[in-house]
Amino acid sequence: MNLGFIGTGKIASSVITGICKSKIKFKKIIISERNKKTAKTLKKKFKKVNISKNNQEIIDKCDWIFLSVTPTVGEKIIKDLKFKSSHTIISFISTITLSQLKKSIKVKANIVRAIPLPPISLKKGPVPICPPNPKIKKFFNQIGTTVEIKNEKSSINFWSTSGMMAPFYELLRVMTDWLVKRGVKRDNAQKYITSLFLALSQDAVVNSKEDLKYLVKESQTPKGLNEQGVKELTKAGFYKSLEKTLNSIHKRLNK
Repeated sequence: MNLGFIGTGKIASSVITGICKSKIKFKKIIISERNKKTAKTLKKKFKKVNISKNNQEIIDKCDWIFLSVTPTVGEKIIKDLKFKSSHTIISFISTITLSQLKKSIKVKANIVRAIPLPPISLKKGPVPICPPNPKIKKFFNQIGTTVEIKNEKSSINFWSTSGMMAPFYELLRVMTDWLVKRGVKRDNAQKYITSLFLALSQDAVVNSKEDLKYLVKESQTPKGLNEQGVKELTKAGFYKSLEKTLNSIHKRLNK
């Protein structure tokens, strides 16, 4: 089986890295040279990665096609590409719906939308897919944790929360800089903050069957530091602002 990637941005690069580090069986991964630097790096790093000069050649030579371009580029190029009904097409494009994809692709191929995130390069993290597909589920389970969603409208909720990735990293950056301003060496500050939130995330996963309110409550003591943190951020509207941003992203995806 040959895997083709149209688009070589951060997500495509992360997925390709995860695949090449996994036990997934494939012959070749053929990628576009849209981002020449990333494409060359991937080819140099992994023997089975090849670069194609045009997107149609990728489609002609591959069984599974991964669409990993921006919505603007996708709307421009997909309609002019010639797919086969035997293709399995996985779209990472956030704002192009299944019905729009089917209209642009024209043939009755297997089309699935997926939401991989950069940690997939480490073979970690959830991968929501819509609609459910046994083969694609098995594929992504080897480089992450597949979450099958039957309803595309529901899948938009997951797309929305995926927009919190950069804000999360920004939170880590702000806290790291806060420590640095107080004389802590950047290496130590960054190591502490990233390790702290890794541990908290792992604890949350272990206790994921519990309502998250449990962890919020258990991490506080009366008049303690964490109680102060939650109260002050709540009073400042931090969490309401977070919810407002999610609603805004959701609204954009529903257009």
